[in-house]
Amino acid sequence: MKDTLFSRSLAAGAACALALSLAPLLADDAKNATADAWVPLKLKLPAAVDAGTPKNIPPGSTVELNPQPPPPLLVPKDAVNVAPGKRISSSDKNAAAGDLAKLNDGDKEAEESSILLLHKGLQWVQFDLGAPHEIFALVVWHAFDTHKIYRSVIVQVADDGDFTENARTLFNNDRENSAGLGIGMDRQYFESNQGKIIDAKGARARFVRLYSNGNSDSLMNEYTEVEIYARPAK
Repeated sequence: MKDTLFSRSLAAGAACALALSLAPLLADDAKNATADAWVPLKLKLPAAVDAGTPKNIPPGSTVELNPQPPPPLLVPKDAVNVAPGKRISSSDKNAAAGDLAKLNDGDKEAEESSILLLHKGLQWVQFDLGAPHEIFALVVWHAFDTHKIYRSVIVQVADDGDFTENARTLFNNDRENSAGLGIGMDRQYFESNQGKIIDAKGARARFVRLYSNGNSDSLMNEYTEVEIYARPAK
């Protein structure tokens, strides 16, 4: 009887010791499970603009006339908008730092004071995230004061600022390859307060570059805000 009680006591002690040794591992697993939980991307949208009836779609446009709302994009729970405070540069050398700051100041409203205006022709804006990140979603608002269609909308990511190292295209609606970055298979779209959500699928990169080449209203390139939902690369 004493041997049985002693054996049971040893077994209970061993089980307790095992549980204590596993506790940190289980806690780490719980943290990882929380971090890896995927949730719908929720955006704070600017006010809608009554821009009237859309103009006639320009010839050759690939805009979908009656697009169905896409299902919510899922992102990891710990992915946040990392664009605020990041360094921004542009192909338009006349764009001052104060003007470029409009891209990540949180002001998405369709007001003239909220819009970054770049010169005509193919232009880009670029974000330096400071370190490699896992990027899950990009949201871009061009000027949406009227029903505009922006041309050659291309979004790329890369490991270096010159886009020579591991450059990848996440979105491209340039069907004619007018930008020289490859034939795009994505469709054009009317700008709205909803912005354009681009699934980055966890691309690992430090730099994000967005192109455009005028719009259906003018030759100018206009941006209101860019959000980048990401987390530091592991």
